[in-house]
Amino acid sequence: MMHPSKIILIFTLLLITACSSHNLSKGNHMELTQEWDKTFSKSEKVDHKKVKFKNRYGITLVADLYLPKYLQEKKLSALAISGPYGAVKEQSSGLYAQILAEKGFVTLAFDPSYTGESGGEPRHVSSPDINTEDFSAAVDYLGIQSFVDREKIGIIGICGFGGFSLNAAAVDKRIKAVVTTSMYDMSRVMADGYYDQQDLAARTELLKKLGQERWKDAEKGDFRLSGEGLPDKITGDESLFVKQYFDYYKTPRGFHPRSINSNSSWTATNSISFMNMPLMTYIKEISPRPVLMIAGDEAHSKYFSVDAYKAADEPKELILIPKKYHTDLYDQVDIIPFDKISNFFNKNL
Repeated sequence: MMHPSKIILIFTLLLITACSSHNLSKGNHMELTQEWDKTFSKSEKVDHKKVKFKNRYGITLVADLYLPKYLQEKKLSALAISGPYGAVKEQSSGLYAQILAEKGFVTLAFDPSYTGESGGEPRHVSSPDINTEDFSAAVDYLGIQSFVDREKIGIIGICGFGGFSLNAAAVDKRIKAVVTTSMYDMSRVMADGYYDQQDLAARTELLKKLGQERWKDAEKGDFRLSGEGLPDKITGDESLFVKQYFDYYKTPRGFHPRSINSNSSWTATNSISFMNMPLMTYIKEISPRPVLMIAGDEAHSKYFSVDAYKAADEPKELILIPKKYHTDLYDQVDIIPFDKISNFFNKNL
């Protein structure tokens, strides 16, 4: 049963959802929260603080830094974590960060550019380049901390940030190992549709539509949200994976007011830069650094991990968890193989 204090927090957050969504879409910055407003309970085994740093484009990123409770004199291995796509650090990435800090790592769960408490204008937009850069900026931050061994930094990408993490590891040789869970290749799904079913004619029509959306934005002087987020209610006719997203983002299980997936949508032109900038182009160049990919065997997104695994060079490992789905790896701590992840980084960092 959920603790009464968490229920009160959830309903308080629900009351401010509309205001929060409006402010974010209009680019009005919210003051940074200092109270514990995560979707998971605070651990007494780690220390936590909110930090800021800038990426290469000058955008200020906000992150939660988790530290093992009793830091020794020696420098520790560190992990930068982000995702899922459209989520915030108070959700899945923060949970991963806290649990892995309990296992002895310095961890950093960050809000990507243009989302959550991080900077960037307009709001609710993503980029294959900038969101890849966000991982490298997190590595920058971790590597200059006195308690971090900069030669022992890894990254974790969840859902859509799995694709960004692989792209980041390919280009940034400072990243010594990478883990993905429930990985999405956002450039592939936007350019080709689910299961690559979008043909050239459909792609051309979509690009024409996006061009017309740009005219509308230019005339208005603002960037319209697509309005194509999760529904407020489930009718029962939705696809299974939509119902599963709803069960995470729209219920007390994972709802957060700053999460795009919980209460809003991306901009109408968000997909443009993904249409011809494939994230997996240089995946082979992660080698000889190791890759661990984890997915639910019943997940609608499994094929992204399977194909990325085939494309990557050794050393690599793919774990398919039987009878589990995409969102099971967001927050189900009895399903997510944290010991496997911890051992992977202990061995390879």
